[in-house]
Amino acid sequence: MDTTRFTIICPCCEATLTVDAQTGALISHEEKAKPLASFDEMVKGLDKQKQMREQLFEQELGSMKDRERILEEKFREAMKRADKETDKPYRNPLDMD
Repeated sequence: MDTTRFTIICPCCEATLTVDAQTGALISHEEKAKPLASFDEMVKGLDKQKQMREQLFEQELGSMKDRERILEEKFREAMKRADKETDKPYRNPLDMD
């Protein structure tokens, strides 16, 4: 039995790792062989990816429409706070050293 190396199988991806016992350095890494999918399964996978991309795009597009309204509301709130605090002089945060 070779005690200078350890062979470890990753519980997550089932890859085989060979590690040096003395230094703990990784000597080799072999990924688990993946079975090839049929052409129909690959096409279905691409269709699912396309649908996911379209959903994400629609979601981001919707958030960009709301973004202008949200920024406008934040600006109004900041203006209200600025009007209330007219008696305080402005202090630059960088000058507070």
